[in-house]
Amino acid sequence: MKVELVTKEDLQAFRLELIGDIKGLLTAQNLTRNSSNQLVNGYKTKDVRKILGCSVNKLVSIRVARKLRWKKIGGTVYYNREDVRRLLEDGY
Repeated sequence: MKVELVTKEDLQAFRLELIGDIKGLLTAQNLTRNSSNQLVNGYKTKDVRKILGCSVNKLVSIRVARKLRWKKIGGTVYYNREDVRRLLEDGY
């Protein structure tokens, strides 16, 4: 069995490398979070239900019929503003 010794300098170098990697991951995560917040340009389910005056089940059936584009971010569903406007103009 081969034994390798670890010196204080080795541990210090490892520590610095590990801190750099963690900072890089956190920076990448923050950039992703910021860009996803900017991409959210829609109404939440509650708002669409008030605008259209429909139930949750009816909203789901509209979504399944692909009359509304949607995006799920986290646990929240966002509906495309233009699609909601178009549904209102078409006389939903």
